[in-house]
Amino acid sequence: MKKSSRIVAFILLVVLLLGGIGLTYKNVVKNVSLGLDLQGGFEVLYQVDPLQEGDKIDDKAVKATAKTLENRVNVLGVSEPKIQVEDKNRIRVQLAGVKNQSQAREILSSQANLTIRDANDNVKLTGKDIQQGSAKQEFKQNTNEPAVTFKLKDSDKFKKVTEEISKKDENVMVVWLDHEKGDTYHKEMNKEDPKYVSAASVDKPINSDSVEISGGFKGEEGIEEAKQIADLLNSGSLPVDLNEIYSNSVGAQFGQDALDKTILAAAIGIAVIYLFMLGFYRLPGLVAVIALTVYIYLTLVAFNFISGVLTLPGLAALVLGVGMAVDANIIMYERIKDELKIGRTLKQAYKKANKSSFLTIVDAQLTTVIAAAVLFFFGESSVKGFATMLLLGILMIFVTAVFLSRWLLSLLVSSNYFKKSTWLFGVSKKNIADINEGKEVHDLKTPYERWDFMKLAKPLLSLSIIILIIGAVILFVFKLNLGIDFTSGTRVDFESNDKVSEAKVTQTLEDENFKPTQVSLGENGKNVTVQFKNDLSKDEVSKIKNTIDDSFGNDPTVNTVSPVIGQELAKNAMMALLYAAIGIIIYITFRFEWRMGLSSVLALLHDAFMIIAVFSLFRLEIDITFIAAVLTIIGYSINDTIVTFDRVRENLHKIKVITKPSQIDDIVNRSIRQTMTRSINTVLTVIIVVVALLAFGASSIFNFSLALLIGLISGVFSSVFIAVPLWGIMKKRQLKKSDDHKLIVYKEKKSNDEKILV
Repeated sequence: MKKSSRIVAFILLVVLLLGGIGLTYKNVVKNVSLGLDLQGGFEVLYQVDPLQEGDKIDDKAVKATAKTLENRVNVLGVSEPKIQVEDKNRIRVQLAGVKNQSQAREILSSQANLTIRDANDNVKLTGKDIQQGSAKQEFKQNTNEPAVTFKLKDSDKFKKVTEEISKKDENVMVVWLDHEKGDTYHKEMNKEDPKYVSAASVDKPINSDSVEISGGFKGEEGIEEAKQIADLLNSGSLPVDLNEIYSNSVGAQFGQDALDKTILAAAIGIAVIYLFMLGFYRLPGLVAVIALTVYIYLTLVAFNFISGVLTLPGLAALVLGVGMAVDANIIMYERIKDELKIGRTLKQAYKKANKSSFLTIVDAQLTTVIAAAVLFFFGESSVKGFATMLLLGILMIFVTAVFLSRWLLSLLVSSNYFKKSTWLFGVSKKNIADINEGKEVHDLKTPYERWDFMKLAKPLLSLSIIILIIGAVILFVFKLNLGIDFTSGTRVDFESNDKVSEAKVTQTLEDENFKPTQVSLGENGKNVTVQFKNDLSKDEVSKIKNTIDDSFGNDPTVNTVSPVIGQELAKNAMMALLYAAIGIIIYITFRFEWRMGLSSVLALLHDAFMIIAVFSLFRLEIDITFIAAVLTIIGYSINDTIVTFDRVRENLHKIKVITKPSQIDDIVNRSIRQTMTRSINTVLTVIIVVVALLAFGASSIFNFSLALLIGLISGVFSSVFIAVPLWGIMKKRQLKKSDDHKLIVYKEKKSNDEKILV
C-alpha cells in the first residue's frame, strides 16, 4: 500500500464510521428503552404469601400469579412492562411510562375475588362460577349508564340463587370484589361510596346465564371503573396475598428533568474530554476522539441488542465509560511518547508501545470487570442497569480504544507523512535522544525526579493511618446517615412550582394525616425531600402523590422500602464489597504476586473508608447507588495501581536479581515517576465527567457522583503513596529475611522462556 493510499484509507474509514453514526444515531437513541427514573413510572416488589392459613406457596403458584399480573399489565397498555419472578416467592413489576400510576397499582394488587352475597353476607356465587373472559364493559340500553356484564357457567345455579334471594325480606343481591373480613352490607349500605360494587333488588328468579352489574358507575370515572372491573374479572383472581415490600414511583416530569440534566452534564463532560485529548495528545488525540465517539455509539447499539433498560445510574456508567476508554488510549499514547524520546522512529515507537501496553490495558480493565460483575449479581434494579452498562462499556473499550484506535493510528503512522512531525505526538525534537546512546525507557527523566516516593511513603502512610483513625472516630460518633434503602421507610422527592418552606410542606402533609420524619429543601427552595420512618401502603402512596401534585404542581417520586428488603440490601452490599475485594486479590496474585494483591486491596479499603468517613462527617445520605459508587472506585482505582505495578514488573525485568534494599527503592520510584503523567491525565478526564455530573446532573445522582469524586482523588493518592510503596516495604522485608540476602525476582520457564515474577 502506497503512502498516500494509507491516508486515503484513514479518511475513508473515518467518513464511513462517522457517516454511519450520523445516519443511524437517531434510530439508535430512539430505540433505547428508558427506565422509570428517566421517563416516569413505577416499580413494585411483591411478596407472594398464602391467602388462607395453611396454604402453601410453590413455584407453580408464583408463576401463575406472575402470569395473571402480566395479563393485567397488558390491559394497561404499557409498552415494555417487565415482570420477573425472583427468589423467596417474590415478583418484581416494572412499568416505565405508565400514565396513571395509582390506577395501575390498584389493578395489579387487587385480588379480583368476585363474590355474590345476600344481605347477610352469605356467599352464593364466586369467581369460579364465571365463564373465563366473558366480562365486558357495556352501556344499559334504556339509560345509557355504564355497566359490567359477564356470563356464568351454570344458569340453573344462578336461577336457584336469585330465587332464594327474592323470597327474603331484604331481597338484595350484593356483588363484592375483594370482600375483606369485617365488611358487611349493612355497614356499607348508607355510605356514599360503599365498598361493594353493586346491590340490586331481586323480585323474581332470573333464568339466564348473564349477569349485569350497574347503578354504581357515574360519569367518565364510572366508565373507567366499569372497564377496570371487567378487565380484572377477565385477567383472573389471585389465589394468593400480594404484599408490597418495595416500591419506587417516579413522576413523568421528574424523570424527564433527570434525563435532560444528565444528558447536558454528559455532553459538557465529554466535550471537555475531547478538547483535553486534542490539546494534550494532538494527532493521537484526534484518533482517540473518533474512537470515543464510536465507543458511545456501539455501547448504545449493544445495549439495545440485549434489550437493556437505561436507568439514571446506567447513563452515568456510559459517561464514566468514556473516561475509562480514554485511559486505554492514554496508556498507549504515553508509551509512544516515551519510545520517541529515547530515539526510536515513529514506526518503531508505535510498534513497541502497541506491544507493551496491550497487557497493561487488559489487566486494568479486567479488574473493573470483577467489580462490575459483583454489582450485577448483587445489585437490584437501577444498580444492575449500572453494572450492565459498565460491563458493556468495558467490552466496547476493547473494540474501540484497543483495536479501532490502534488500527486508525497505524494507518497514519505507516503512511510516513508524520515520521518527522513528532510534535504532533506531543514530543518536541529537543527532547529526543540519539538512539545510538542506548537509552531505555526506564532511563528517561520525568518531571517528578525530585520526588522520592519511598521516602515520602512512611510519613504519608502514617498520615493515612491517622486520617483513618480520625475517620473511625467520626464514624463512631456521627454514624452513617443511612437512606431508606438500608433502614426501611418512605422517601418522597418533588419539585415545587414556587419556592416553599419546610413549615409549609410539613403543614400541607399533616393536614392530610401524614407526619413526616424529615423535610429537606434544595438550595433553590423548590426541590423538596420528605422522609417517613414507616413504609407507606399503596393507598397512602396514591393519596400523598395526589396531595403533592395538587398543592405544589408536580407529580413526586415516591420510594418505599420494607424492613425485610432494607436488611437484605445492607447484607448484599457488604457481601458485594467482600467478594469484589477477594476477586481482585486473587486476580492480581495470579497475574503479578500476592504482595501486590495485598497492598492493592489495602489501598482500595483505604479509598472505600475515605468515602464512608466523608459521608459520615457531612451527614450525606447513603443509598444503594452509594455502594455502586464505592465498587466502581474499587474497580477504577485498581486500574491506576495495576498500571504502575505493570511498570514495576517491567523494571524488574532489567535487574532480575535484588541484592540491596536501594534497588527496590529505585524500582518503586522509577515506576511511579514513569506512570505519573498517565495517572494524572486519566484521573483528570474522569474527574471532568464526574464534576459535570455533579454540577449539571440530576439531583438524584448527586451523592453517587460525589462519592465517585472523593474516591477518584483518594484513589490516585493511594495508588501512588500507599499501594506501590507498601509493596516496596514488604519486598524489602522479604529481602532481609532471605537466607542469602538475595532475591531472584524473575525466573525463566524452560518450556517457553516465559519470565515469572516470584
